[in-house]
Amino acid sequence: MFDALARQPDDPLLALIGLFRKDERPGKVDLGVGVYRDETGRTPIFRAVKEAEKRLLETQETKAYVGPEGDLVFLDHLWRLVGGDTVERSHVAGVQTPGGSGALRLAADLIYRMGGRKIWLGLPSWPNHAPIFKAAGLEIATYDFFDMPSQSVIFDNVVSALEGAAPGDAVLLHASCHNPTGGVLTEAQWMEIAALVAERGLLPLVDLAYQGFGRGLEQDVAGLRHLLTVVPEALVAVSCSKSFGLYRERTGAIFGVTPSTSSADTVRSNLAGLARTSYSMPPDHGAAVVRTILADPDLARDWAEELEGMRLRMTGIRQALAEGLRSRWQSLGAVADQEGMFSMLPLTEAEVMRLRTEHGLYMPGSGRINIAGLKTAEVADVIQKFTSL
Repeated sequence: MFDALARQPDDPLLALIGLFRKDERPGKVDLGVGVYRDETGRTPIFRAVKEAEKRLLETQETKAYVGPEGDLVFLDHLWRLVGGDTVERSHVAGVQTPGGSGALRLAADLIYRMGGRKIWLGLPSWPNHAPIFKAAGLEIATYDFFDMPSQSVIFDNVVSALEGAAPGDAVLLHASCHNPTGGVLTEAQWMEIAALVAERGLLPLVDLAYQGFGRGLEQDVAGLRHLLTVVPEALVAVSCSKSFGLYRERTGAIFGVTPSTSSADTVRSNLAGLARTSYSMPPDHGAAVVRTILADPDLARDWAEELEGMRLRMTGIRQALAEGLRSRWQSLGAVADQEGMFSMLPLTEAEVMRLRTEHGLYMPGSGRINIAGLKTAEVADVIQKFTSL
């Protein structure tokens, strides 16, 4: 029966990783893989994570299952970090998931189970958004979110898409640090989006993968929190991969914000049921680490300080890149005002290939670059190679 299968295309980013590893040139630079790296090129483990792991090693008494809902204390602490006191906690249903991808898949499955059939997706977006939604059976309606030449969000298109959506449609929103463009929504734009979503009877699915990497822990969820004060229902998919450096631990959660305690109980039971038939139980270690950090004021403070240091380092690299690249593309001064790990440069695929073959700069064909993958010492050389095109 395996003969009935067609070979699926390789993931282009995974292929890029392989090409980079095989390249023996000493000056090669990886601008593709979406992980944070420090000035030594490492993806560091947070000090607070190391300390939390030591405590778990000494105190953990069992490796029994945690149940389909996951670690309930972890969920309480994580929601407090994300939602603050915006929503009555008993109105929020939470389920721990295998990373942010698992959260998005449970959200998509829940939307389909509720009778939703369409989700609106601004492009470009994270490449796995559309496949996850399609796999859950949802129809995807797209619109252009970002204008490459001007390096700006096309907010009129966002408004038009929301105005054209039908009641019951879902809409995918990036809470902050838009992947892959770095585009920023203003406070006024968040307010307009929230009003439109409520007026049109849409269900927002908010993807929060980079809290603390943009403008700060509180600022990066300000738009989300305002949205939750306006709409009666929402889904929030949270990843701890970047904010806690727990990439391989697959730590995340899906939260359903509802109008009542009874509604939250119903949503929770459905999410847990979907989890049970998908992966049964979530992995525990990463959630236990996050729970340990957020439950201890000293560890939480140290984690937040280290995260802020990462954010400021990325901000400095953004500013240096913007200053250097605007001599070649005036609009790329906007890179300094974008946020998060990624930006997209107005490059053709031919130019991307030329940068790879002639200069050892590796990035996807879309021109997306990982700001957080650069060392400060590499910035001037990278700028020179870009501007030589």
